[in-house]
Amino acid sequence: MDGKSTKVAVVGSGYWGKNLVRNFYQLGALEYVCDVRQETLKESLTQYQVKTTCNLDSILDDPEIRGVAIATPAAQHYELARKCLLRGKDVYVEKPLALSVREGKQLVELADGCGRILMVGHILEYHPAILELKRLIREGHLGRIRYIYSSRLNLGKLRTEENILWSFAPHDISAILFLLDEVPTCACSNGGSYIDPQIFDTTLTTCDFKSGVKAHIFVSWLHPFKEQKLTIVGGKKMAVFDDTEAERKLTLYSHRVDWLDRIPVAHKDGGQVLPLPKEEALRRECEHFLQCIESRETPRTDGKSALRVLQVLEACEHSLRNGGQAVELGKQEPTYHADPTAVIDEGCEIGEGTKIWHFSHVMSGSRLGKHCNLGQNVVISPGVKIGNNVKIQNNVSVYTGVELEDDVFCGPSMVFTNVINPRSHIVRKHEYQRTLVRQGASIGANATVVCGVTLGRFSFIGAGAVVTSDVPDYALMVGVPARQIGWLCYCGARLPDSATRPLCSSCGRQYSIENRICTEFSMAEIELARIQPEASTVLPDRITI
Repeated sequence: MDGKSTKVAVVGSGYWGKNLVRNFYQLGALEYVCDVRQETLKESLTQYQVKTTCNLDSILDDPEIRGVAIATPAAQHYELARKCLLRGKDVYVEKPLALSVREGKQLVELADGCGRILMVGHILEYHPAILELKRLIREGHLGRIRYIYSSRLNLGKLRTEENILWSFAPHDISAILFLLDEVPTCACSNGGSYIDPQIFDTTLTTCDFKSGVKAHIFVSWLHPFKEQKLTIVGGKKMAVFDDTEAERKLTLYSHRVDWLDRIPVAHKDGGQVLPLPKEEALRRECEHFLQCIESRETPRTDGKSALRVLQVLEACEHSLRNGGQAVELGKQEPTYHADPTAVIDEGCEIGEGTKIWHFSHVMSGSRLGKHCNLGQNVVISPGVKIGNNVKIQNNVSVYTGVELEDDVFCGPSMVFTNVINPRSHIVRKHEYQRTLVRQGASIGANATVVCGVTLGRFSFIGAGAVVTSDVPDYALMVGVPARQIGWLCYCGARLPDSATRPLCSSCGRQYSIENRICTEFSMAEIELARIQPEASTVLPDRITI
């Protein structure tokens, strides 16, 4: 393709980026190389005589630059791609698109909203061998696909910002999803950390597909030699793609299994090498990006296809962190946000917009309403009911038997109990007592609420107080044991202590206090008093409307 009319910049010209620089230069499209290392910029200037810069803004400010190819460390992909899209540039990002599905979705939505091209460097989908395998599968030459195995091994470049799963496996995951045209129903990964205990050096991933296919993906950067193989087992033939081979990259085997005397006997075939065009996959990929910039067509490896790869990677990462536990894919995505360190048990209900932060645990059988916020180290026990817009600060455990209505606030490290006289050596689960916190109540930091009590609507428990009996609506409680020292308005402002018909100086709400019961007058009552003063005997004379 003649790329002279389409000018692009390459951001990151290191280990892999230098190959993008070379290809875009050969296609006549390279205008800029951007890198933070002066030595690599000097190499690009000497070899290609193109513009070089360490400032991305100088590229984004150039109206002649239509596309930006990003080949920086994976941890920078999201921010750089976002910045380029916002400045109106078409973007090519090396794999992975981002380091989370959430960030990947944001980039896809941003590209759609800006009308920009977003393409991801899943290079195997442009490899002649993978394209030929796709044709063989589509036309039925391999028969029904039963099993896929890939290995990507090397004594490779060790990363610190990403583990081997995110570094190597995206290639094979993208190729398998492309060949099968489906995503796994579940995935699980096991791995080993031999250099840095926080970074996995080897992983073995298993993916199960609805069609019955099972795939294994083995990746490692602690291997004595380079190996890049993809094996496909079909009902008719087997195919092996070996990317380290110069001449035998793609080989078909007509192996078969016969049953003799009810015993399976394998018959091996010598293999048929399939001819492939001598084309560099990256060259095809770069050409495709330039074509998409010109034609505005959707790239073969667009952001949406990259999201599917990210979903598998994220499921595998979750499995790795949980000892190889299988993770289901394809479920309806939750409408709430949970930090990756949080534990959400099966069988609990969580409302839309709720946020659950670091190291919290929501147990099975609990119910959380909409737009709640659970801070760090919060535990929600089985059977707990929590209303809408409830805010629970750090280090709070809400035990079985506790119910929080809408708009409740629980301050940091406050304590609920569910047994009056706990003993470690005596099980008293059958003695749990119910605690009800009514709508709008606030509980201060380090306060304790003894089980079996009810906190009234919009009541306020001061910091460090110990509540041992029921609390009236709007009551202000302090001390050990807690005692009432006044009343608080719906808005949180303190009401005048001496008035029996107090008026909130902050929001203007009207109250009546009789026999330790505080009641707010409704707007209908206030309006009636305004238009028919003689009809009201309870409202104060100084009503302000």
